[in-house]
Amino acid sequence: MSEPIIAQKAPFPVVVEAGKTYYWCSCGQSKTQPFCDGAHKGSGLAPTAYKAEKDGTVYFCGCKHSAKGALCDGSHSKLP
Repeated sequence: MSEPIIAQKAPFPVVVEAGKTYYWCSCGQSKTQPFCDGAHKGSGLAPTAYKAEKDGTVYFCGCKHSAKGALCDGSHSKLP
C-alpha cells in the first residue's frame, strides 16, 4: 500500500503541549486517529513526528493528503 486510507474528511483538533512530540498516523489505518498505533506496518508508510512549539490547539490532517504533513491544509475539501 502506498496510498493512505482517508480516516475522515475533516481535521482532528488536538490540544497539544509545548515541547511534546506527537506521532501522526500517515497511513489512515490507526485505531487511535490522528495518532499512530503501529497499524502501518507493511504498508510502506510511516508516522510523521510533530513537535509542538507552544501549548494550544492544532488541527491534524484527517484525510492524509495534506501538503503540510501532519497538519491540515484543507486538502480534504478537494477530495472526491
